[in-house]
Amino acid sequence: MDGVMTQTQFLPEAEGGVTTYALGEGEREEVLAFLAERPMHTVCMAGLIRDNGVESAHNRGTFYGCRNTSGRLEGVALVGHATLLDARTRRAYREFALAAQVSTRTHVIMGESDAVEEFRGHYADAGQRMRRACRELLFELRRPIEDVCEIAGMRPATPADLDLVAPVHAGLAEAESGVNPLDVDPEGFRARCLRRIEQGRVWVVVSEDGRLLFKADVQAETPEVIYLEGVYVHPAERGSDTGRRCLKQLSRELLLRVRRVCLLVNEENERAHSFYRMCGFRLRGVYDTIFLRLD
Repeated sequence: MDGVMTQTQFLPEAEGGVTTYALGEGEREEVLAFLAERPMHTVCMAGLIRDNGVESAHNRGTFYGCRNTSGRLEGVALVGHATLLDARTRRAYREFALAAQVSTRTHVIMGESDAVEEFRGHYADAGQRMRRACRELLFELRRPIEDVCEIAGMRPATPADLDLVAPVHAGLAEAESGVNPLDVDPEGFRARCLRRIEQGRVWVVVSEDGRLLFKADVQAETPEVIYLEGVYVHPAERGSDTGRRCLKQLSRELLLRVRRVCLLVNEENERAHSFYRMCGFRLRGVYDTIFLRLD
């Protein structure tokens, strides 16, 4: 491989131009090495590549690389339903914005605040219009909480749990985006939920009377990091210690596999901030999420 640039963002730009193009399977290891320089911030892209490969319909988009005339990658982006970005130079963000402008299927742009601001400065004039925006905080856990009183029944979900899991996950998505995926793409959404269950990525606690008490999804996993999403506690259990016990127990299990667990929380959800801090998570970054109009 030609090599990747160092970790610091917005490096001085190398002489000469850059080429931006759709990445192929033959570049998989180089791309993963680039993303591994900043593992917590790139876990979602790296996780998709590890799960599906560089070129796959399951990625719901196209991976692009921005390479300079020395042959080095200056950035990697997924442009599609979710547009995700990691770059070392400002011109790489400009190139990715131009690529995204011709995409008609972008639903959301997500990334570190500075990266999204740089990207949107180039994208906004000719890209899809913004529908909703929110700021999110990146929380990280490196050491499990030891005083865990285990919850009986914590287990990976099975296909039989799909009818419990899918509506809850759709509701969480609607709370953030304003769109319920079960309304706009019920078959596709249920298929994606089922695939994640079959991958062993969804953890649940279900009561004896069939209520979903707790749920959390391993959205992405690399050798270094697990990214959680869709953390849910049944309304009747909120305010008790059930949610904390479940998340602490799950986190301890996951940290046997990786060095850190991370997740994003809406900046305005102060109750959730307190919940995650009580579970040992610490604030590590600020992200922006932009939801786009699809008309």
